[in-house]
Amino acid sequence: MHRFWKRSILGMAAAGVMAWGAAAQDTIKIAYIDPLSGGGASIGEHGLKHFNYIADMVNAKGGVLGRKLEILPYDNKTNPQESLLQAQKAIDAGARILTQGNGSSVAAALSDFVAKHNERNPGKEVIYLNYAAVDPVLTNDKCNFWHFRWDANSDIKMEALTNFMKDRPAIKKIYLINQDYSFGQAVRSQAVTMLKAKRPDIQIVGDELHPLLRITDFAPYVAKIKASGADSVITGNWGQDMALLLKAAADAGLQVDWYTYYAGGAGGPTAIKQTGLSHRVFAIVEGHANVPHEAAQKTEADFRAKTGLGVWYPRVFNQMAMLVAAIEKAKSADPVKIGKALEGMEHATFTGGKGFMRADDHQFFQDMYIASFGPLEGGAKFDEEKTGWGWKTVGKIDTANTILPTTCKMQRPS
Repeated sequence: MHRFWKRSILGMAAAGVMAWGAAAQDTIKIAYIDPLSGGGASIGEHGLKHFNYIADMVNAKGGVLGRKLEILPYDNKTNPQESLLQAQKAIDAGARILTQGNGSSVAAALSDFVAKHNERNPGKEVIYLNYAAVDPVLTNDKCNFWHFRWDANSDIKMEALTNFMKDRPAIKKIYLINQDYSFGQAVRSQAVTMLKAKRPDIQIVGDELHPLLRITDFAPYVAKIKASGADSVITGNWGQDMALLLKAAADAGLQVDWYTYYAGGAGGPTAIKQTGLSHRVFAIVEGHANVPHEAAQKTEADFRAKTGLGVWYPRVFNQMAMLVAAIEKAKSADPVKIGKALEGMEHATFTGGKGFMRADDHQFFQDMYIASFGPLEGGAKFDEEKTGWGWKTVGKIDTANTILPTTCKMQRPS
């Protein structure tokens, strides 16, 4: 049995016997609100596979408090307004737990919507679990009790990336290219600030923002990078914006190092292989397929066998395991009680580290890895997208060294 789930699952059988009765006919509905069409569909569909896989695993062991988990998918088309419509549909369908990850503009809208909904509907609250939207403002000035985040925020990731980069003397000229919305702007501003402090000798030779998930050909952008003389690129791009950017780089023969947040998304590994840049594309992640943790490796193998895809989101496993633990601790699926149980919760992470949910702002802290992509080596088992290439760890940041201060001033329900 996967040790990561051991404590959660051991309690399920005993609790399930007592709670079965009338509640056995109910499910704990979790609304998954993410893109299932359009430019973000590939990552939205993959995320849904994570949630369904975990729900199936929990349900096979008896569920939680005698109730099974049910994942309700809603397509938000990566649009904030559409997300609010889908959130209301989910609530009307009986979901009191919402989860989303792709797009910080969506996350900001959902967080605000949930807070206002709960203020207007005491006794019918919902909770929002964020597994991937990383704009720092969500756990700073725009924090609220009903929002919890399991991904490291953008500032945490850039802190780790730039700490890694400052010790690489070959970096002389950097090009920044990011999506033109709150998250991309946060990546851009922190890259400039942190590089100036840590490596003032580095020259930023380009600073580009482009529309989110609307560019079909990045050749003009790659031409600018090539003309700039950059030796390295920093990008927070995700989804098709990452894959198509790398594909254009491969087509142009661009020979630079890449420092990324999401190069491992759909199409990214294939495009990296096409560039031929062995271990020159780096990503800041909370885990990857070849982290040598026995339980995670077993789950990786099983997930691939059942879905045909790799685990992109160790954080979804972290989130769902902690949700199960919170429901069991609270002896209830009530969102208020879940939220209070999650605050300050410590939990073993998917890759075997120790993480915790900071009560001050509801930001989860965990070990982070710098991974590079290239031919499998050193006993690594898993490649990506049938390329024969996979991720390896080139740097690790312990949980304690990822903690940044927060400006959150949270009001909690009585």
